[in-house]
Amino acid sequence: MNRLSKHIVAALVLLVTFSLPAAAQDSALDSLFEQLKTAEPREASRISKEIELAWTRSGSATADLLLKRGRDALEAGDTRAAIEHFTALTDHAPDFAEGYHLRAMAYADSDMFGPALADIERALALNPRHYNAIASLGGILYHVESYAKAKQAFDLVLTLHPHHQEVEEILPMVEREIGGRDL
Repeated sequence: MNRLSKHIVAALVLLVTFSLPAAAQDSALDSLFEQLKTAEPREASRISKEIELAWTRSGSATADLLLKRGRDALEAGDTRAAIEHFTALTDHAPDFAEGYHLRAMAYADSDMFGPALADIERALALNPRHYNAIASLGGILYHVESYAKAKQAFDLVLTLHPHHQEVEEILPMVEREIGGRDL
């Protein structure tokens, strides 16, 4: 990872860390996030699905169609088409965080980490509590072997969503990598 990328990643982690308390959020989502912090795993799964459903509501039929097409392409492994659909989505709805998050995932799947990081930064600027975007950041950091920063991102996810299954599964691997290296 080059020097510029390291600075970008550090800035992203700081952005997320410092923007969480100051973010103005919808009161219904505030309530769901409060419930999520203390929920048992099964209840946390239900609550997180409600939060994630709210994140997919764009308010635009066109944006919803582009979101669906992009997701379908991503699931089919057609990252080029996914990137095209998500780019059209972000052009159409530039304040819709989910479009940037999903395009970041498509970029990351294509090993295009610079654009992926830029989209995660944009998604988090729009929605600082987007724990899936933060988890995606952690995944990229893990992939590029920046384990300590990946752990910071994953720890932040768990402060928002204490039972985030993907993070719970990868965190022990990250901790093993950190433990096996001199920091």
